[in-house]
Amino acid sequence: MCHTHCAFGWAALLTLIAATNDAHAACCYFSAKNSDILQPAQKVFITWDPAEKIETFTVQPKFEGNALDFGMVIPTPNRPKLHEMPRDLFKHLAVYTIMKQRAFVQSKVLPLIEADQAAQNPMQKQNNELAKANQPSAPMNPKSTVRVLERGIVGSLDYKIIEAGKADDLFQWLKDNKYHYHGDEATLQHYIQKKWIFTVMKIDTMQMKRNKDGTFAGDVSPTRFQFTSDKLVYPLKITQISVRERTEALFYVQAPFKVDLPGNMTYQYTWVPMLQAASGCTPGGLPGRGDEWLASFKDQIPPLLKRAQELGFTFVSGQRPRPNAKGHIPTTMEWARKLSKDDIGILTGKALYCEKVPDVDDGFDANEVKQLIQNNSNNNQYFNQNQQPAIQNNFNNYQNNARVNAIGNVIRTRVAKYNKERPFGYLVREAPADDVKNLAQLAGHLQEDGFITKFRKIFARDEMNDDLLIVPARYQGAEDRSEYEVMLPTSPP
Repeated sequence: MCHTHCAFGWAALLTLIAATNDAHAACCYFSAKNSDILQPAQKVFITWDPAEKIETFTVQPKFEGNALDFGMVIPTPNRPKLHEMPRDLFKHLAVYTIMKQRAFVQSKVLPLIEADQAAQNPMQKQNNELAKANQPSAPMNPKSTVRVLERGIVGSLDYKIIEAGKADDLFQWLKDNKYHYHGDEATLQHYIQKKWIFTVMKIDTMQMKRNKDGTFAGDVSPTRFQFTSDKLVYPLKITQISVRERTEALFYVQAPFKVDLPGNMTYQYTWVPMLQAASGCTPGGLPGRGDEWLASFKDQIPPLLKRAQELGFTFVSGQRPRPNAKGHIPTTMEWARKLSKDDIGILTGKALYCEKVPDVDDGFDANEVKQLIQNNSNNNQYFNQNQQPAIQNNFNNYQNNARVNAIGNVIRTRVAKYNKERPFGYLVREAPADDVKNLAQLAGHLQEDGFITKFRKIFARDEMNDDLLIVPARYQGAEDRSEYEVMLPTSPP
């Protein structure tokens, strides 16, 4: 049963989840000196238009600490435009990509009837086999290479867009503007050499909730950055500044095609073994053209698995991947689908969020059946104790049994009908009714015929030495178009 409790052009979404309370993602926090700011979580929504070469990402940092004000620095390949976005944007994205599971029609009444009938006549058991199928800034140094290109306010954020020619000038500018930068100048120089632009944002914590101990905690309003870029690139290196050992990222990417991470970061090291292990275990074959991908990729599977073994990546069915000897963890794909008209219709209520499993017990009450069965038992007990005339006892039981048998026959007929119509079951998932209704806020961000790929990567610090490219899902020339929205027997939790 389906319960209701649970982009601009081509789009890409990215959500980042904190690990060990380290700041991470497309920005780096700079706290006021002698103040403590942690970043327990950050979410980012990236969009990508490959034809126009326009990338857009939306950030919604979550913070806690004792700084009266603090800020973040976000590098982009070119000068961005900033816009405020709805506060609950990322919650809706999470609800939209909840995995579906297969469900079959089931009866709560029929097991009661079968148990009673089996107790009355063991020979009748074989007749019931059918039923089992249901189952503001400091003064500028005139010699500094730092230039403020733009300043303004977006939501609760005061921002400045700046460029710099030297890392030490930018370092000094941050200091003059009361930012205490904990990273090295080499990281800043990495972006300066590439002629990237920096957006510095200050958050007014006076608009935020204060904890009992005087610290602040909360989410700021999401802010969208839009800029031109030759490639779909994520500024990963700057996150090294505030990561001690590793950071976990959950990517949602919408593009004209399915996407992946390059080289040893590909999710194929876990996706292909998971499909292989599930082959033959799912009714109707692997969903989402998984069989097609294994067939078209078959010649590449042995070298892929050999490379995974060399890297120390071991797949275990139903479990999350473990780190190898270097502490590296393979990427896992967690949702993938090319959006149809009906998928977009979910946002406006024109299509169902999930399928509904028919209620084969409709019109019947389990309590009634229990009472009929109990009446038979009481009649038999009374007869044995009081020598009630057998004819009267048999008549009462006959009426009760006739009603029970009629109910059972109707339910069995329904079960057989629905199993014939839907031999592979119904695709169901759960989300609160209000959350499903609020998916309307995603309208305009998700595009029909766009391919959303959701995958998880835990980056070790030594995997963050450069910025991250997001690439088409191809391996040795083979293009992966497989989808993943239905749980497999081998899926991790």
